[in-house]
Amino acid sequence: MDDASSGRRFKAAVYGELARLGRALGGAARLELLDLLAQHPRAVEALAAEIGQSIANTSQHLQVLRRARLVEADRDGRFVRYRLASREVVALVHAIRAVGESQLAEIERARRELLEGRGAVEAIDARALRARIREGSVTVIDVRPEDEYRVSHLPGALSVPLSDLRRRLRALPRRQEIVAYCRGPYCVMAVDAVALLRRRGFNARRFELGVTEWQALGYDLAHGSPAGARP
Repeated sequence: MDDASSGRRFKAAVYGELARLGRALGGAARLELLDLLAQHPRAVEALAAEIGQSIANTSQHLQVLRRARLVEADRDGRFVRYRLASREVVALVHAIRAVGESQLAEIERARRELLEGRGAVEAIDARALRARIREGSVTVIDVRPEDEYRVSHLPGALSVPLSDLRRRLRALPRRQEIVAYCRGPYCVMAVDAVALLRRRGFNARRFELGVTEWQALGYDLAHGSPAGARP
């Protein structure tokens, strides 16, 4: 076999495998599943509830991702829990999002319509939030479900799941700005939290990134449920 033929076979093999990744990513539900699994491992039943699909359909999506080696599965008693195969998969999800936002105006249009429709105010950026956390001049609330908070959260953040926010308003400070965050830029829980807080007279803003983006910036995360995590 000459060098040209072997080189062509090499390229066909490599790009064929990369195309397999592309086909696995070719579905909105599968991209959302990767985004959810970046928060923490989950069983198929929990994932199905999150993406609004049947367990059977969700399982099929997960099998496609698993065959492409983007996710892995571990048995936990009677349940199978899925997780991302590596940190590189998180980086891949972020890269797809970044390319989409830079090339597809429809993404920004959809986001703007959502935020304007819910009266969302300008978000605080990561550097400013980190500085204010360090100086203790802001109250940060994590409005994701508590199990996600326990896996990792922003330093000093309080766990206040969106479903509990209304009944826990009295415990939140009124003289300090509150910043709410959730799973990242395509998660609406923080938007809803800020809307509720502002209606009740709180000075509130959202942080549109989540824990995976925070970590990708090189900032440390906290883990577990420290004393005082629940206001």
